[in-house]
Amino acid sequence: MAQTYAIVETGGKQYKVAPGQKIDIDRLSAAEGEDVELSRVLLIADGEDTIVGTPNIDGAKVVATCLGERKGEKVIVFKYKPKVRYRRKKGHRQLYATLEIKQIVKPGEAVAAKKPRKKKVATGGKS
Repeated sequence: MAQTYAIVETGGKQYKVAPGQKIDIDRLSAAEGEDVELSRVLLIADGEDTIVGTPNIDGAKVVATCLGERKGEKVIVFKYKPKVRYRRKKGHRQLYATLEIKQIVKPGEAVAAKKPRKKKVATGGKS
């Protein structure tokens, strides 16, 4: 059986994702370890059938976990005009969020239940 994949849109870009995959996308306002739902799903395909949206698939979503943020490589922007001593040098580092894809939800399906995390109990401090 072929692996299920989806094409999602976020941050003005499109990504082909599959469960278990890690992707870097433009920065999101999500904390590390928080679940994120990407609802702009353009296509879902598995071995048997393919669902194509017009432009989005209503009721479909991709559930992912945010693994944190990081900075990309530095891009140098250098402006120069000859004969007038004009030079400007700037650097830029884009912020990216790393997501791990957990599940692709087709229209009409339910999201898998989230396992509750155990809370850590502080020990040994002053009372």
